[in-house]
Amino acid sequence: MKNIVLLLSFSLLLVAASYSPIGVHDYRVRKVVIDAGHGGKDPGTHGKISKEKDIALKIALELGQTIKKYLPDVEVLYSRKDDSFPSLHERAQFANRNNADLFISIHCNWVANPTVQGTETYVMGLHKSDANFDVAKRENAVILQEENSEVYEGFDPNSPESYILFSLTQSAYQQNSLSLASKIEHQFKTRVGKHSRGVKMAGFWVLWETSMPSVLIETGYLSNEQEEKELNDPLQQSYIASGIFRAFRDYKDEIESMN
Repeated sequence: MKNIVLLLSFSLLLVAASYSPIGVHDYRVRKVVIDAGHGGKDPGTHGKISKEKDIALKIALELGQTIKKYLPDVEVLYSRKDDSFPSLHERAQFANRNNADLFISIHCNWVANPTVQGTETYVMGLHKSDANFDVAKRENAVILQEENSEVYEGFDPNSPESYILFSLTQSAYQQNSLSLASKIEHQFKTRVGKHSRGVKMAGFWVLWETSMPSVLIETGYLSNEQEEKELNDPLQQSYIASGIFRAFRDYKDEIESMN
């Protein structure tokens, strides 16, 4: 791949330079970027009655409003607030330019087996199963629809070899990302009443490129008929958003208590 060696070296230098112990220098969670996956010409996955891009946007906006209401000291930014199509690169760079303290990306899942259901929250890391790799490939596949593909330096979302880039890079933010992801899945299981499939790792480009703790939430399976109905229910969307909010609030409290 073009310039892949240079990109790997530069990435390792960035991680080494950016690492610092968490909980010092009066660290506060003051700004969060909420990313509604897909959008515009990219519908994401779909079920019988809905598209991923629409459900993700509704949950993202609900989450943002809840944070603004109950944590007014936190600035909420959105990668998109309508049916637009920001690239994966643009989403990550938007968070980086705004010096966000957290990046939360919201999605819906799909699998060929229609009986599978439940939530999953991903952090950046090397996939440990073919199922995790399949999710990453599907979410990264939007790169193939983008016009400015040269920013990805030849990365092919369908090629296992391309993911070597991720396996050689250890995120300085992985521990905090795992903490938030665990809290999200705990809320889904204990408060929202969802079936939690747990915290997982995979090579998502948008998580790799963000320079802050980041998670990607799969809120449910549109390939499961019952779960698709639930994901389209405004009340259920509100419950999901409130579960993410409570996890965010608890994460914020935990991080700031270390100061």
